[in-house]
Amino acid sequence: MSKRKLFVLDTNVLLHDPTCVFRFEEHDLFIPMVVLEELDASKKGTSEVARNARQVSRFFDQLISNHNRAQIEKGLLLPAPQSDAAARRKTVGGRLFLQTQPNDTTLPGLIPGLKADNNILVNALEQQNRHPDRRITLVSKDINLRIKAAVVGIHSEDYQNDQVLDDLKLLYTGYAELPADFWSQHAQHMQSWHDARGRSCYRISGPMVKHWHVNQFLYLAEGSERGLELQVTAIDQQTAELREIKNYRDGKTGVWGIHAKNREQNFALNLLLDPEIDFVTILGTAGTGKTLLTLAAGLAQTMDEPLYREIIMTRVTVSVGEDIGFLPGTEEEKMTPWMGAVMDNLEVLTQDSSHGDWARAATNDLLSKRIKIRSLNFMRGRTFLNRLVVIDEAQNLTAKQMKTLITRAGPGTKIVCLGNLGQIDTPYLSETTSGLTYVVDRFCNWPHGGHVTLARGERSRLAAHASDVL
Repeated sequence: MSKRKLFVLDTNVLLHDPTCVFRFEEHDLFIPMVVLEELDASKKGTSEVARNARQVSRFFDQLISNHNRAQIEKGLLLPAPQSDAAARRKTVGGRLFLQTQPNDTTLPGLIPGLKADNNILVNALEQQNRHPDRRITLVSKDINLRIKAAVVGIHSEDYQNDQVLDDLKLLYTGYAELPADFWSQHAQHMQSWHDARGRSCYRISGPMVKHWHVNQFLYLAEGSERGLELQVTAIDQQTAELREIKNYRDGKTGVWGIHAKNREQNFALNLLLDPEIDFVTILGTAGTGKTLLTLAAGLAQTMDEPLYREIIMTRVTVSVGEDIGFLPGTEEEKMTPWMGAVMDNLEVLTQDSSHGDWARAATNDLLSKRIKIRSLNFMRGRTFLNRLVVIDEAQNLTAKQMKTLITRAGPGTKIVCLGNLGQIDTPYLSETTSGLTYVVDRFCNWPHGGHVTLARGERSRLAAHASDVL
């Protein structure tokens, strides 16, 4: 059997990742005519799908240009994508085949009609009959099409090139527990001093350093000797510099009246309040305090300190259930129903009972001038200066959308991405392909980025129990 595989691509793969035609290394690709028809039907509009459809068509046009029909039938050599700097000087080695003849193969009688999916199945069967010595694989993100392919005897796979990790358990959490004898093991060659703010700093060498990341948090279990919570500030080969973090759990030091209720929340507040960190990602299930901590830290740095001019809140507008239809009003009024979590958390931050209703109303009016709600649809081309940009429900964004948003940051701007990978509502996105997973993995070694996964729900005992058992 030939080692070069032949992959038949479904339309949804091309619409999901326009560069997928360059991602199959030395193997060949086959594009049915019905896929080109579906690309043509999807090209109109300003949505991400429409842009991807147009980009795929441009790729195909570049590949076909200056080639006659005979050359197209023999297959078009696939070059490396021009955007891939590492592969710019090499070719993929595979060939792209487009359907140029009608099929002779028919589907078994158990699959009725000839809709687009079934037409793709016919093409896969046709290639299987024409090339019995080759492994024919149908690549689709449509699970139902993959089920039908298995029924008629076609090998099928999901598109996995955009998968950041094989298992979500491998995702960087942002912190690690130190062994109980950590101090005794490293005391001999350890250096210590105090920084300008009076915080204890340490320089440590040893084999453990290679497993750490910059801005990762390290801690000893509760009750251990010298149970400090430390942050890795620098790594140089097998030497790391650690710094004691600020404690927001002691009941004395708060952020806009909010105190960290557990170790992970304390880590998150240290990242959110660090002016040297420009990009923060916070993962956590419902009720872990992602939005509340971010808003409290944002207001402290916007209202109390002139670090940011305003807070910009945004999120992807993907419905959990049926769409409620047209929303009247301005951009901010249209986004208000989507930002209910922000309003709920603002109530917590402004519910000081020592002041009357008038003072509370004045505070809410003042906050509304510093917190702006914006739609993702109008972010392209913008530049944010001295803003705190909070992207809520970021698990519903693709890697490309995440790149578009993060590159909007100008001087003095900090971006915070919040999300729960267990609540993805965007079609064809999973825990391992989400744009949020992508940026957590890519930023884990950047000196000005930090990440924390919040583990414990603090909303209520009901919410915590529901997260565990439902």
